[in-house]
Amino acid sequence: MTASGTFGSGMEYSEFVDLNRLGAVVTKGVANVPWPGNPVPRVAEVYGGMLNAIGLQNPGVEVLLERDIPFLKQYDTKIIVNVCGKTVEDYLEVVERLGTEPAVAMLEINVSCPNVKEGAIAFGQKADALYDITRQVKAHAKQPVIMKLSPNVTDIGEMARAAEAAGADALSLINTITGMKIDIHRRKFVLANKTGGMSGPAIKPIAVRMVYQAAHAVKIPIIGMGGISNADDALEFLLAGASAVSIGAMNFVNPYTTVEVVEGIEAYMKKYQIENITDLIGAVESKTPLQATGHQICSAAEQKASKGHFGI
Repeated sequence: MTASGTFGSGMEYSEFVDLNRLGAVVTKGVANVPWPGNPVPRVAEVYGGMLNAIGLQNPGVEVLLERDIPFLKQYDTKIIVNVCGKTVEDYLEVVERLGTEPAVAMLEINVSCPNVKEGAIAFGQKADALYDITRQVKAHAKQPVIMKLSPNVTDIGEMARAAEAAGADALSLINTITGMKIDIHRRKFVLANKTGGMSGPAIKPIAVRMVYQAAHAVKIPIIGMGGISNADDALEFLLAGASAVSIGAMNFVNPYTTVEVVEGIEAYMKKYQIENITDLIGAVESKTPLQATGHQICSAAEQKASKGHFGI
């Protein structure tokens, strides 16, 4: 599926990608009212990825329902709406409004938003705040709820358990990692916001580790994301315990990435004679190594490093 904020609602990408081939399109974050976002500049390329401080600019839930959802209904793919807000009440207003649209299959709750009532600390950075918002969203939601976890925490397992205990149906992780870039010649911050969210290939090892930890902390499904560039990257997340994966920053580099990942996973399964993809979920701990023409699958550490996008 697509990672929120990197694929819009699929309109632009539909010129390049057959949306019918995707498991789901996850929309850009939507709030109860239009958000203008942060001042520019708010995007910067960095070694191994990019920083963004878009500030969740969006036209609001009514535009999503009137324009984007009807567009996505044309395709044989699931619609997952990412929800953002600055107060619990903001989230609940959007959740209740989306409850009237049966085409929306699931809700992904972005808890990396700044909680204005808690001194701008993100909802997803304190276990008790995460538990509270998850519990309230679940009480009002008509669709299954995915809680999108922030990596900017001390213990991702604690956060995963808090969301599960509050009733979350699934988790998605990781969201972006807070970063900064400074222009040494101008001696100024590159982003007007000073800090931004880091995404891209450089964060993948962190994301895989967090998905692995979360998968061992909870029993609900996990959607893995963070630096996935190709099928090999996606397979790492599945082997670490993710039940599904999302493609984010690489959509900006190669708009065909999503379908290429789907095709790459299919080729991998044929190569290793795997009939059901669920056999791969968490299989890094399998006592019976997967076989292919007499050879075991090489571990990620044994694979030859190569240069790719974003300078890696």
